[in-house]
Amino acid sequence: MALDYGTVIALFCLGLYCVMIKTDLIKIVIGVNIMESAILLLLVRLAASPGDRAPIHLDDIAGSPGGAFADPIPQALSLTQIVINAAVTAIMLGLVIKLYQSYRTIDLAEIRRAER
Repeated sequence: MALDYGTVIALFCLGLYCVMIKTDLIKIVIGVNIMESAILLLLVRLAASPGDRAPIHLDDIAGSPGGAFADPIPQALSLTQIVINAAVTAIMLGLVIKLYQSYRTIDLAEIRRAER
């Protein structure tokens, strides 16, 4: 269990490192995607506990519920997050293309120097 949260923290920190330190815009986009994946892993991890069952089960229809159920809300949110991540990535890459067309580089340091 601690390994799961450790993995989430490590992935998020790796993505944050890419966003804060790297100057290549593509690497920054990849860093944002890594952070989004870490949050997705956290949602999936929070959704289930050992021994949980699926929210819809044939025994429940017959009237004999037993045991705990996995919460379906984080699972639905994770599916929504995947779609939002794809849209955010497309927008970021579109902005990178526009910046490249304007400055002929994707290096953030060179773009900042050109702005001065």
